[in-house]
Amino acid sequence: MIELTNTNSAQIAAELQRARVRAGSPAMGMVMTLVIVVEEDDADGAMRAARAASHEHPARVLGVILGSARGAAEVNAQVGTGSGWTGETALIRLKGEVVKHPESVVLPLLLPDSPVAVWWPNHPPADPAADPLGKLAQRRITDAAAAARGKTTAIHTQCEVYTAGNTDLAWTRITPWRALLAAALDQQPLKVSHATVAAERISPSADLLAAWLSDRLKVDVDRKSSSGPGITEVVLDTKEGPIRISRPDGRLATFSSPDRPDRPVALKRRDLPELLAEELRRLDEDDVYAETARRLLKMGTKKK
Repeated sequence: MIELTNTNSAQIAAELQRARVRAGSPAMGMVMTLVIVVEEDDADGAMRAARAASHEHPARVLGVILGSARGAAEVNAQVGTGSGWTGETALIRLKGEVVKHPESVVLPLLLPDSPVAVWWPNHPPADPAADPLGKLAQRRITDAAAAARGKTTAIHTQCEVYTAGNTDLAWTRITPWRALLAAALDQQPLKVSHATVAAERISPSADLLAAWLSDRLKVDVDRKSSSGPGITEVVLDTKEGPIRISRPDGRLATFSSPDRPDRPVALKRRDLPELLAEELRRLDEDDVYAETARRLLKMGTKKK
C-alpha cells in the first residue's frame, strides 16, 4: 500500500495506474466500482469483507472515511493492488470542507462504462438515493442490522425511502429461508391459512420475512420473539397440518411437512462477505424487495 498525503483525485488515479504496472497487470479485468462509506473504526472490517467479495466480483474498491468537516480541505489515501485483492483498492480519508462534497473526489475515480455500487456498512444516510455518493450508484446497499440502536426503525426508514437500486443486507440474509419456503410449497402446493415467524425480538430480517410471506401468500403473519440466534422458526399453517422450518442453533434446520418424515436442512447464518457478494451479483431493481418493503410499511408486525 502506498501512502498519499494532501493528495487529490488525479494523483490517486495515477497511483492506481502505477500500482497496476508494478503488479504486472496493466489491464486488470475489473467489472465494477464498489464505494464503501465507513467510519474509521470499522474500515478494516469493511475492507476485509470487500476483499473477500472481490474474488467473485473483481472491482475497484474505494473506501471513503468522512472525518470532521471543520478546517481546511484535506485528502489522504492508501492505494495499492494485490495482497488478496483481485482488483484495485484505495482507502481515502477526507477532512474539512471536502467532507461536504465527497463526490468531487470519488467521481473521477470511478471506472468508465461500468456499474457503481455504494455500501454503507453501519450508518447509512436517511435517503441513500439522495446522498451525494448514492447518486453515483446503480446499487445502494445498507444494513439495518448493523445499526447501533433502532434496528427496527432503521429498516422501516429504508423501506420508506425505497428507490430502484436500494437494498439492505437484512433482506439478503433471508434468501435461503425464502428459497426453502418456496421449494416447500412447490413440493406440496398446500393452501396456507396463517403463518408465524419466530426470531430475536429485534430482527429486521424477521420483519422482512414476515412481510414477504404476507405479500406472497396473502395471509396474516404473526411475529413471535425467541432467544435467537436470528430467525429460529417459520410455521405455515394448512388444513393438512403445519409446514415447519425450525433452526434453533443458527446452523442446521429441521424441515417438517404433513405426511412426510422430518429431515435436516443446512441453513447456516452467512458471513458478511457472502452477503455482500450476493448483492453485487445483480445491479438491476429487485422487484420482490420493493413489494416486500411496501408491505412491511402497511402491515403491523404482531409480536407475541
